[in-house]
Amino acid sequence: MQNGIIVFSTYPDKETALKAAKKIIESKLAACVNLTEVRSLYWWKEKVEDSKECLAIFKSTSKTSKMLKGAIAKSHPYEVPEIVEIKMNSVSNSYLRWMVESVT
Repeated sequence: MQNGIIVFSTYPDKETALKAAKKIIESKLAACVNLTEVRSLYWWKEKVEDSKECLAIFKSTSKTSKMLKGAIAKSHPYEVPEIVEIKMNSVSNSYLRWMVESVT
């Protein structure tokens, strides 16, 4: 059986993240995307930035991992986009089954 994955990516605003999430869902590369507004502190071009961003949490399967991350990278507005994958170590069978059925 396939494994579940979570991919995190931050976007400059809610509208940009929503547009990306809809495209990913419609392409069947993720079963679910959660969007939440966050405040990020990070180093960028020799100084500390403090920005409001929107965090997208993509839930998918190991089978679609490469295509999902490629689609995020291709359409992402940032010069250096955050694209971080985490494997689901523990997930209910019914949720994993739903994810597998929901993606390509």
